[in-house]
Order: sequence, then C-alpha cells, then structure tokens
Amino acid sequence: MWWFQQGLCVWPWALVVWSSASFIFSFITAVLLHHVDPLVPYISDTGTVAPERCLFGIMLDISSFLGIVTFYIRFKQVEAFNAEDRKMAKLNKTGLVLGLISCFGLCIVANFQKTTFIAMHIIGACLTFGLGMLYILVQTIISYKMQPHIHGKGIFWIRLVIFVWCASSVVSMFISSVILSADLHGADLAKKLHWDIHEKGYTLHIISTISEWSLAFSFNSYFLTYIQDFQKISLHVDVDLSGPDLYHPSRNPSAYNESTPLMSGGI
Repeated sequence: MWWFQQGLCVWPWALVVWSSASFIFSFITAVLLHHVDPLVPYISDTGTVAPERCLFGIMLDISSFLGIVTFYIRFKQVEAFNAEDRKMAKLNKTGLVLGLISCFGLCIVANFQKTTFIAMHIIGACLTFGLGMLYILVQTIISYKMQPHIHGKGIFWIRLVIFVWCASSVVSMFISSVILSADLHGADLAKKLHWDIHEKGYTLHIISTISEWSLAFSFNSYFLTYIQDFQKISLHVDVDLSGPDLYHPSRNPSAYNESTPLMSGGI
C-alpha cells in the first residue's frame, strides 16, 4: 500500500497539491502571455485576465471544496480523540467554523476579480487569509493538547513554526500594502499589473507580493502536517439490511421493518 492510500491522508495531500497548482499554473500562463511581470506579481493578478482567469477561478473553487472536506475530517478526528472535554470541543467547533468561512472566502476570491470587484475581492482575501490564520492558531493549540497520543512533539513544533511564518507574512503584507496605498494615493493599484523597477513604490510592491506568496505557501505547508495524522483515520461503512430476502422475497416476509436504516457509517 502506498503512503497516500493509508487512511484518509489523500485529502490534505490533494488540497496542498491542487492549491499549489492553482497558483503556479495561472502564474505560468499569465507570464507567458505577458499579462503580468515575471518577478513576483500578486497571486490575484495572475488570475485577472482571460484565459488564466477561468483556470484560476475553477481551480480555486475545487481547492475550497477540498479544504471543506479536510477541515471536517480534522474536526471529526479531534472530536473522537476527546469527546468529553468541553473546552476541547468548543475549540474544535471554533476551528471548524473558521475553516469553513475561510473556504467561503476563497470562493469569493476565485469568482470576484481584483480589477472589477475590488471590494468583494478584498473581503474574500481577508476571510481566506485572516480567518485562515486563526484556524491555524486554533489547530496548533489543539495539536499541543493532542500530543503525544496522536502525534509526537515534533509535529506540534513544526506547526507552531509554520504559524509564526504565517503570522509574520500577514503582518508584512498588511504593513507594506497600507504604506504603498498611502504613498500612491489616488493611483488605481487594483488595475496595475505591470511595474517598472525605477517606479515609486516598487520596493514596497515587491515586499507585499513576496509576503503574499509566502503566506500562501505557509498555508499549504501547514496542511502537509495533517498527512501523518490522517493516515491513522479509516473510513468504513456498515450495511444492515432488515427486510425480505432480496433474492427470495417469499422468505420471512414478517422481518421487514421500514423504520430500520439501510446504511450507517462512521469515521
């Protein structure tokens, strides 16, 4: 059995690979068609102009679906680990809500382009990255409480380092973007896809874009740490048929019970 066939680890693996491909493919397409500069454009800029706009939107919508499934599986794993701890249960539910809203924000980013729906695009980005960072914080706290039963101390420290990486990227992107907007007040930065190295604000622009890419890959790196945990989860389905013999209906007709569920499953 291959490692990605163990348990349910295929979901975080698929989330990381697909999300990374969403950014990279749209970036390559936009650069080859000269729609953006090759030196670290904003991720959203690589999905602004057709045809990469369609690719960017569709792939991010699929990423949001993979994220929802991954977050829910993680929620059920933590719930099964310690169902009697009320504080852990509240923290776990909070993490699930933050994760689902973050996925919804990703859908907004995918379907509302930066150049035409700037307000909605910013809201989606704040939901995705802002609440996504809080989700990572909550899961890091949960990870601390789950050691060493589910994983070792090493996984917790890796997740803590990734959270610090994520938080520093958010702060760097926010500060550089605010200063850039103040320095170039009146300029339509949302529709600016090409920058000159000698142009005012270029350095702040590069800092902001590098921070955004760093933030995106810190998210993906965090979900890679789920793979080992998800390998311990198995999905099974129990089938319970209560009724006449399927091949010989005349046998034991009194055993039929309409209220009996046909299928039940559990993680």
